[in-house]
Amino acid sequence: MSGDLTLFLPTTAETEALGRRLSGLARPGDVILLEGPIGAGKSSLARAFIRARLGREEEVPSPSFTLVQVYEAAGVEIWHADLYRLTHPDEVWELGLDDAFLTSICLVEWPDRLGAHVPPLALRIRLEAAGDDSRRAVISGGREGLAQALSDD
Repeated sequence: MSGDLTLFLPTTAETEALGRRLSGLARPGDVILLEGPIGAGKSSLARAFIRARLGREEEVPSPSFTLVQVYEAAGVEIWHADLYRLTHPDEVWELGLDDAFLTSICLVEWPDRLGAHVPPLALRIRLEAAGDDSRRAVISGGREGLAQALSDD
């Protein structure tokens, strides 16, 4: 896709740094779709984002079985959703994600399970293996300027 931003992440620490950088830029109504195979770093990025936004080290369990974990950070809810176990896109609404997409910051792992319910201004981050422990993050979409801000040092 043209206009995509590609970042090379040579270590897990760099993946976490991307999560922290994104946490400082995100605002209510931002939906961040984390794509990639199992072990690609989706949860590492999400945990770093959440801890940075909370401003403290905290246990950030995977929402694999609960499907959604909600955190409160300075008056903003952060929803961390893992949709891997959903069998139909309409199950998203049973989780309350429709309202969360409008008012919270949402981190969504396995967003392909959303089907046609993907918000139009969602930011997509696809994590891909790039050899050894390194990854490549392909970033697209999002509200105006968000992806570009991630490339600024």
